[in-house]
Amino acid sequence: MEAAIRAFLTFLDVEQGASRETIRGYRSDLRQFLSFATESREAVASPLAPDQVDPLLIRSYLAWLDRKGEKKSSLARKLAALRSCYRFLAREGLVGRNPAEEVRTPKQPQYLPRVLTKDDADALMELPEGNNLLSLRDRAILETLYSTGARVSELVGMNLEDLNMCDGLVRLRGKGRKERIVPIGEVAVESVKEYQASLPLKAAGKPSALLTTPVFRNHRGGRLTARSVERIVGKYSSLLVSGRVSPHALRHSFATHLLDEGADLRAIQEMLGHASLGTTQKYTHLATDQLMAVYDRAHPRAKGKKVEAEVKHE
Repeated sequence: MEAAIRAFLTFLDVEQGASRETIRGYRSDLRQFLSFATESREAVASPLAPDQVDPLLIRSYLAWLDRKGEKKSSLARKLAALRSCYRFLAREGLVGRNPAEEVRTPKQPQYLPRVLTKDDADALMELPEGNNLLSLRDRAILETLYSTGARVSELVGMNLEDLNMCDGLVRLRGKGRKERIVPIGEVAVESVKEYQASLPLKAAGKPSALLTTPVFRNHRGGRLTARSVERIVGKYSSLLVSGRVSPHALRHSFATHLLDEGADLRAIQEMLGHASLGTTQKYTHLATDQLMAVYDRAHPRAKGKKVEAEVKHE
């Protein structure tokens, strides 16, 4: 089983072009399952073979995770990792069936993504104050995330060659190394220009090396990491009245605000890089819920009967 997992991870890296974060997640989930399966077979001396895994063992694994207090979303992700691994093994002829396909995915709680109001989004963009290098960089990061709807991994992967500032376009490399071209607003472009102009000549790189120069860099001149961007967004958003948010909340806000202004759902799907329109449609539910919340707060007769009943009771 250990060898099968290694082969699957190599397939993800070489043939699927999965990101390091994705591969790291699969590795962790699959090895956790292998550890559980090995411990449950203490009396068996031989190593676990891929074809010895059955649906009962997988259900026992999920039940063990549930008893540990793992979230339903984590259980679903770990089951999906097993399904993907066994799908690969079946294609390679290493197993005759996919036991994970026979296990039902745990029911997930319904939730809506965190979204900033337009006022909070505007306020967040203004929070990095001053014209020092770090403030200019942080402002450019916030503007780019909100202007393009980029994932944090796509933002840190941006190179100077990916930016077409004249036409207001940027190339993003998404999941599976799929590329897409999305618009980037004038305010974000100006912020990036100001940041780039403030960089020391040494950090800007030689002209011949510009094609591989990252747009956003750390204090040593190297490529900024996703975790660093999360810290930057968290640092400034914690100053908002609504509280701290993640970079992904800016992606959700980008989509929701476009939808509020009448953008076509298909266009939003293309800009977000969603393979399925169904993934994008969650923003229509979010917009409807927000509309109902505003209605309930603002319309004088939205809760009239309830208010009248409370008055009579008093």
